[in-house]
Amino acid sequence: MKKKATLSSALLAATGRAQAPAAPPQSLKGPPQPPSIPAPPSREGKKAIAGFFDPAVSRQVKQIGLEKDMSVQDLLREALNDLFEKYGRARIA
Repeated sequence: MKKKATLSSALLAATGRAQAPAAPPQSLKGPPQPPSIPAPPSREGKKAIAGFFDPAVSRQVKQIGLEKDMSVQDLLREALNDLFEKYGRARIA
């Protein structure tokens, strides 16, 4: 059975340009993975927590951070510890 042409080779053929070198076949395990980048020591053993909010929320958090000379991460740590305390949990953030 003849191998299907790739989109790039079909476009090259349609424009009359030279054939591009064939790309190596992809693994059957799925799309290629980017090379892993080691986490900085400050993030070792840590897990990200994220959420989606209105852009105004992001602006307001950043403004408070500027006013208090605190990073967004420091503000979120404070907020999470307040939340834990509210629900009778240890302040571990």
